[in-house]
Amino acid sequence: MNVLKLLLCALLIIISGHLFAQSSASLKKKKQAINNEIAELKRTRSKIDKSKKLSLAQINLLDAQINLREEKIETINSEIRLLSNKIYDNTTEVKSLQSQLSKLKLEYAKMVQFAYRNQGSYNKLMFIFASSNFNQAYKRLKYLQQFSDSRRRKAVYIENTKEDLTHKISELDKNKKEKSGLLEDEIHEKQNLGEDKEDQSKVLSSLNVQEQKLQQQLESKQKQAKALNNAIQAAIRKEILAEQKRAIEAARRVAAKAKAAELARRRAEEIKRANESAADKRVVAKPERSTPEPREEVKPIAKGSAILSSNPVTAKLSSDFLSNRGSLPKPVQGIITQSFGSHTYKNVTVNNTGINIKTADGASVYSIFNGQVVNVVYLINSYTVIIRHGEYFSIYSKLRNATVSAGEKVSTRQLIGTVATDHSEDTTELQFQIWKGANPVNPSSWITR
Repeated sequence: MNVLKLLLCALLIIISGHLFAQSSASLKKKKQAINNEIAELKRTRSKIDKSKKLSLAQINLLDAQINLREEKIETINSEIRLLSNKIYDNTTEVKSLQSQLSKLKLEYAKMVQFAYRNQGSYNKLMFIFASSNFNQAYKRLKYLQQFSDSRRRKAVYIENTKEDLTHKISELDKNKKEKSGLLEDEIHEKQNLGEDKEDQSKVLSSLNVQEQKLQQQLESKQKQAKALNNAIQAAIRKEILAEQKRAIEAARRVAAKAKAAELARRRAEEIKRANESAADKRVVAKPERSTPEPREEVKPIAKGSAILSSNPVTAKLSSDFLSNRGSLPKPVQGIITQSFGSHTYKNVTVNNTGINIKTADGASVYSIFNGQVVNVVYLINSYTVIIRHGEYFSIYSKLRNATVSAGEKVSTRQLIGTVATDHSEDTTELQFQIWKGANPVNPSSWITR
């Protein structure tokens, strides 16, 4: 029974330790990635700050840095919660091992006392010879042998339990020290977050001084966003209309084929009836009623963007794209500096229908999934590539050049262009969007970090 308990205990230790190691390693990796992104943002901010010019890029970088600080604090809290659970489990296990060790020592002490009282060979022989028959004598001999083996095993169990207890106590101390370090790290990050928010407050205060200039930047951004969205919507409308036209033509072809088959069937029946009437001369011929031609019926066509996945090929592509949500590759290596949705600066609101990813000058941009290039648009001194994935579209803007053309099929992680640099703000950003039909969706929930 004790052996089974020890095996179960060891198995639980191995499983919990493996799960803890996986979770802990994942959180440490995430925290390191955040640290790298914060360091990169600080370098970029420092470079922009030297120009002494307030810009939207400067504000966005600071906002992004604050968001990363908050994400890092949440990651540290997750690590602390994980360690707290591990400390609780280890503490419980230490208490269990201590209790088990005490019980083993007590049992061993009783065995030693019994062995001491019966340590003489004479006593053992008398115990065996006092048996009433040979079978009982054999059983008594086996009992003495088993008792001796049991005592040796018990001694081994005690030593193993001592080692397990020592290991667990050491691990518990290590967990406590690591938790203490994380708590200090959390305090430090909260201080950094406070400093970043003070910087943010100063920057926002300076908006009053440079409000007119910033207003011009905002209006320019709004016009650019509107022009880009108009181009995207026009391309998607064109795809919807083309799909509707193809669907209507296909439905008409099917209806025409069915009509021809029905007419052929009716003519065959008429010929058969005419032949039968001529053979039977006693039947008075009656004027035949003209058979109305069958009407051409066209099946209803799907409305709106649903038409984009109305055939088996596009439906499968849409399904495959959707099933990869959350694991699609990042289109470019970099840091998200502006998230999806509305962003208000003073009295002006800029609506971002995608995300902005800060990257290196001339960084390569890749397709996030298999699809077909719908259009390549040159707009606002840069290129925009629109790729269709069934009912979904991925849009890559602010490209210096495009290595694909309209109508071309692309595969996942295929190079489609390089990112341009905005020298007026000294920033290099990819503007990335995902649309489902005619509606933009948040790309952050679709791609990996």
